[in-house]
Amino acid sequence: MNRHPDQGVYMNNTIKTQQQPDLPLNHSEQLLHELQVHQIELEMQNEELQRARAALEGSHKRYCNLYEFAPVGYLSLSAEGEIIMLNLTAASLLGVERDTLLKHYFIDLVAPKDSDRAYFLLKELLRHPGEQQNFELMFKRGDGQFPARLDCLSLMPDEQPPVLRIILTDISESKRIEQELRIAAVAFEAQEGIAIIDANKIILRVNQAFTIITGYSAQELVSQPYTFKSARHAENFYTNIWDCVERMGSWQGEIWDQCKDGKNYPKWLIVTAVKNDAGSLTHYVCMHIDISERKASEEEIKRLAYYDPLTTLPNRRLLLDRLHQALASSSRSHKYGALLFIDLDNFKSLNDNLGHDMGDVLLQQVAQRLISCVREGDTVSRQGGDEFVVMLEELSEHAEEAATKAKVIGEKIIHALNQSYRLTDHDYQNTPSIGVTLFINHQLSIGALMKRADIAMYGAKAAGRNTLRFFDQNMQEAVSARAALEADLRNALTKNQFQLHYQQQAHNNGQIIGAEALLRWQHPQRGSVPPLEFVPLAEEIGLIVPIGHWVLEAACTQLKQWENDQRTRHLQLAVNVSARQFHQPDFAEDLRELLEKNTLNANRLKLEFTENLVFEDIEDTIAKIAILKAIGVSFSIDDFGTGYSSLTYLSQLPFDQLKIDQSFVQNIGIKPADTIIVQIIISMANNLGMDIIAEGVETEAQRAFLAFHGCHNYQGYLFGKAVPAVEFERCLRR
Repeated sequence: MNRHPDQGVYMNNTIKTQQQPDLPLNHSEQLLHELQVHQIELEMQNEELQRARAALEGSHKRYCNLYEFAPVGYLSLSAEGEIIMLNLTAASLLGVERDTLLKHYFIDLVAPKDSDRAYFLLKELLRHPGEQQNFELMFKRGDGQFPARLDCLSLMPDEQPPVLRIILTDISESKRIEQELRIAAVAFEAQEGIAIIDANKIILRVNQAFTIITGYSAQELVSQPYTFKSARHAENFYTNIWDCVERMGSWQGEIWDQCKDGKNYPKWLIVTAVKNDAGSLTHYVCMHIDISERKASEEEIKRLAYYDPLTTLPNRRLLLDRLHQALASSSRSHKYGALLFIDLDNFKSLNDNLGHDMGDVLLQQVAQRLISCVREGDTVSRQGGDEFVVMLEELSEHAEEAATKAKVIGEKIIHALNQSYRLTDHDYQNTPSIGVTLFINHQLSIGALMKRADIAMYGAKAAGRNTLRFFDQNMQEAVSARAALEADLRNALTKNQFQLHYQQQAHNNGQIIGAEALLRWQHPQRGSVPPLEFVPLAEEIGLIVPIGHWVLEAACTQLKQWENDQRTRHLQLAVNVSARQFHQPDFAEDLRELLEKNTLNANRLKLEFTENLVFEDIEDTIAKIAILKAIGVSFSIDDFGTGYSSLTYLSQLPFDQLKIDQSFVQNIGIKPADTIIVQIIISMANNLGMDIIAEGVETEAQRAFLAFHGCHNYQGYLFGKAVPAVEFERCLRR
């Protein structure tokens, strides 16, 4: 009979039980007890198992947390370079969702500039299982990039393709710190000197620039007290610096320091306190900037701004500043000061004859002589050109006494400047004209004072030069009148206020051979302004060139009109030309074009020069005369005998005519010397083969004397005054 295995066991147990003695009645209870014990054991085992399982789950969870949220990224790549596993940190570093990155090619995450290098590095690793390698790459992240360090391990699981484990670490911060350290290192070795000292002011480190500036080596400085000082500053000066650093955390300013060789130099010092997070002082950073060159540049700029580069005297700007201070000082002391405006006489002639270099030498010597004539504390200034101003202070509380003292110094200056100058190889004499005005308090503005001194100087020139004049009201009125005349003169040309008058030039036989064109200014309010009043002014203010050009144009126009009349077509017209106009570079060409424009016969035009014009620039004069004579223009020396002509040059110059000055003609028979001079001029002209004409002939006796000695051409009131063209032509008809 078939039985269940358990049943057999049961039967066996039964048999054994039957063979034993009879059991107590509580057998079932005992069996139940054993079952309960067994149940308890199972429950305990189950609890143990649950605790083990909970511990395993906790450990797994901790591992997952450590893996997922590690400070570095973990990635696993397949042999094909696909990402097969990565933690959340890696996804966060790369800025892409983890699900998106799975099965994504790792190389696509690398920045373009590193992609080729990354491809070959990873491929090489996969070819060598078990090999470890680390390197740095740039990765893409959003719109930007970040640097990362890769620690790579190539694995070869059994019967599996190789797998690449990668630890990805963002090194942006370390790169930033590295860059900052590099910058700090470069900055530390900059051109400015830097010293790092501890809280006890002991030098810990210096850069190379610091050693160059101070002259000490690093070995001589490190571990030594920071004690850079100069005798130019008191001890409390340095104490105040460190007190300021303690209170404010820093101090900076310009101080003087001393090099190792004992030389003092200016520097800009910056001291900065360095504290830790707790606010405790740990170090000082001291920056030394050598400003010697900057100070020298500042001094040079100041010198250029306030001093004349030629004479090293204060210039106009510095004089005005000192004059402002002097006025303030005089208001406190109630003492007069004085301004002396000094102008060198005939300085332009020196420049023209000997050159500007010699003019500069003269100005330098004048500056030294002026300094020697004044007191210490007075100011000698060069205003420009040949103008100097001397400012005298604290002369006297009384105007008369102050004026007397100023005059004494002025006369001392005149005496000093009258002494001969040695200009290289030339001995030269020069004289000054000095204008003086007193000042006190702020009664007059600085501009008004300078103007008064200038006016007084012109008064000295008008008085014959080489003298001194004080400002007075009459001078002021004369200057005001001159200024008004100048303003009117500047408008005269544009308002057609100029006219040409013509004075006859006659031969001894009574024939009219020509005329001289004389400029006249017909002012609507002033009436006829004399040429001696406005022509020198035109020369001075630079209007003589345009006015002279107008005269030539008007003369050529008149000659063209005279061509239409039988009585005037033969006349030659003489025109005065100023030195400034003649020496214009384009004068000869302009005159040639003017003659061609009017289709004039050039031999009907005669240019009259003064002796000074001829000999100002002899080479230029000869060249231009040759050009114009080649087309037919003739030339005459006007006012001959009044200048300082060189007979040697005169014989070489191709002049056609000499004109005897009227001052000699009027003295014929009155001053024997002038009478003889007239005879000499006539004889010289005849011997040189030159035509000769006398101006200012007013009497028959004068004409007869001139004719007797060989001068047969005349100009003067005996034959007619200068008149407008219409009246001149009427005279010809009579």
